[in-house]
Amino acid sequence: MKKNKINKIILIIVGICILLPLLNLIIWSFTERWAWPDLLPQTYSLRALNEIFSRKEEMTKLFVSSIVLSMIVAMLSVIIGMMTARAFVFYDFKGKRQLYFVTILPFLIPATVFAMGIHVLFIKWGLSNSILGVIIVHLIYSLPYATRLLMDGTMAIGNKLEEQAKVLGANTYQAFTKVTLPILSPVILSSLSMSYIVSFSQYFLTLLIGGGKVKTFAIVMFPYLSGGNRNMASVYSLVFLGITLIIFSIFKIIVWKINKNINVNTDFYGI
Repeated sequence: MKKNKINKIILIIVGICILLPLLNLIIWSFTERWAWPDLLPQTYSLRALNEIFSRKEEMTKLFVSSIVLSMIVAMLSVIIGMMTARAFVFYDFKGKRQLYFVTILPFLIPATVFAMGIHVLFIKWGLSNSILGVIIVHLIYSLPYATRLLMDGTMAIGNKLEEQAKVLGANTYQAFTKVTLPILSPVILSSLSMSYIVSFSQYFLTLLIGGGKVKTFAIVMFPYLSGGNRNMASVYSLVFLGITLIIFSIFKIIVWKINKNINVNTDFYGI
């Protein structure tokens, strides 16, 4: 009983911590002036909403381009992270520890230092001011998150189930897709979501490597956040939150359908 009460109290506190900032954003979306010490806003305004809707074609293109770019980064992060995780967990090779340390370097190096160093290389390689350059730099920065999550998941399930599937007649591809993938699907979803949000919210790397030519939602939103325009910043933040929740819901539905199809195929083949 005590544990249940403690859990409820913790949930209530967490809910308040989430809802209060969200409520504040909603209020500021309709507020032009809200000075201390007044408890209520002095001036209400629809200026920010009108500006968003007046630029709906431009904003739609910006949303689509940002989502596509971040989706590409997220999917590449999961694919590369999966191969990397399996290599680290299941195989022993020379320089394994050193290579693992390299994979977590983006965690250790500040984004500004990392960006300045890689920007020089990208200029030499002709990748600066290009979409490909932005995708690569986002991938470098988001890949450690996916790799770390997938390594933990791969270590947890091991490869005994795959070996058992092979004993029962499955080939390597069938054993991986019909045994390992369904079990790892929650971890894959977490890796995909983490890589997506790291890419979608990335401002400094996009600005520096993209040179202002590659525009994403974060590039447009950040000046309002740093400029003190709370009205516009709140609207952009709510749009950012809404897009993220929609994308995460789509991720979850896709993973659920994949699991359902895999289970049906597994039953059909008797694996």
